[in-house]
Amino acid sequence: MAAAQTNEQIRFEPDEACPPLLAIGVALQIVIVMLAGAIMITAIIVRAGGQSDTYLSWAIFMVLVTSGVATILQAVRIRRFGSGHLVLMNPHPAYIPVCIIALQEGGPALMASLILVASLCQFVLTPRISLLRRIVTPAVSGTLLMLVALISIRPIFGLLKDAPPGASLEYGPVIALVTLVVITVLMLVTPRSWQLWTSLIGIVAGCLVAVPFGLYDFQLLREASWAGLPDIAWPGAHLSLGVEFWALLPAFVVVSLTSFIKTIGDGVAVQQVSRRRPRATDFRVIQGVLYANGMGGLLAGLAGTIPNASAAIGASIASLTGVASARVAIYAGAIYIVIAFLPKIAALVLAIPGFVMVPYMLILMSILFMEGVRTVFQGGIDQKKIIVAGVSFWIGIGFENGYIFPELLERSVGRPTWQWTYFRWHLRDSGNGVHRSDIAKAPSP
Repeated sequence: MAAAQTNEQIRFEPDEACPPLLAIGVALQIVIVMLAGAIMITAIIVRAGGQSDTYLSWAIFMVLVTSGVATILQAVRIRRFGSGHLVLMNPHPAYIPVCIIALQEGGPALMASLILVASLCQFVLTPRISLLRRIVTPAVSGTLLMLVALISIRPIFGLLKDAPPGASLEYGPVIALVTLVVITVLMLVTPRSWQLWTSLIGIVAGCLVAVPFGLYDFQLLREASWAGLPDIAWPGAHLSLGVEFWALLPAFVVVSLTSFIKTIGDGVAVQQVSRRRPRATDFRVIQGVLYANGMGGLLAGLAGTIPNASAAIGASIASLTGVASARVAIYAGAIYIVIAFLPKIAALVLAIPGFVMVPYMLILMSILFMEGVRTVFQGGIDQKKIIVAGVSFWIGIGFENGYIFPELLERSVGRPTWQWTYFRWHLRDSGNGVHRSDIAKAPSP
């Protein structure tokens, strides 16, 4: 019976040192699959948030650096931080809607401050995992994933208007259809070992169709340097006790909690598939994953970029390749950091037209939505789950589309508030027409 439970497909367990060339090869496979998503998610958030190209370059640079550092931290396990397993860190699509709103309302500084506060909540909650799971049940977290997917669709579809200067948009639907069909068909017919590559193949196919129509931005690719640093666009911090901060803080905390719960599942999954002989789940490892996850968000907030979270790809890679060594995560994190200093690679992804990005993100959001449905109804359907999920879902849709008390929500509070802009305190009266740009220029007290 013990022999029947042995997973002979695992060639290297997390604490075993696999050959460097093999580890680098698996790490490159991981980075190739994850890189497009990391840059695309960052580009969607920054562009939909109305920010400059200078900040976009900075955000992508820091996303790669912070994700790489957090991935290495997950692998090496320093005291309570890290898992010692193949856990990868990457921007999570659940952050798309809240980060866009934060950029639109207060710019990168406000977004950075909200990320900082939300990540600190993870440090507080990690020692209390059992209590949190009683509050944020699968029905609650699953409904949140469904809402996040739906809310993200609007800014994603806005990318259909994105095209290089002078390019015609009339062939855009053909490009989008080719990308969507290729990814969907490959996901349906390819064996499991090819599932990780389906999205990348679809993106490449869409880009190849876009080239003859002039919709792939070669000018952006030519202008990007091979190596170097972006212009410094660090936004500082903008901790506000005004309307924008308090209105958005609950949303960031909720998304952070959703990521928190998902990370617990990822930590359990990667332990289950990484050993030749099954072991009981080690919750010290789970806590290490969560602490490192919080540190990744903290680093992103300090850098003024999009937060990262654990990605489920680690368990998939370990299962498909049989290589579960933590060394792979170290190499993957290092490669991420190196790529951050190679703007040409980022430009290669940024040049992808919106007609290719939208089908890819549409499939990603569809998977996220159905993951939410599966989370809600895991263990069966009962009346309590139906009420919680159904009522919460439609109330969320009502607020998102402005059907529920829109005048009340848009009304600002005319009272003095404090803002901490670029680590300096300034008094702001939100009822006297004082704008954020005026506050940023205000002299020190």
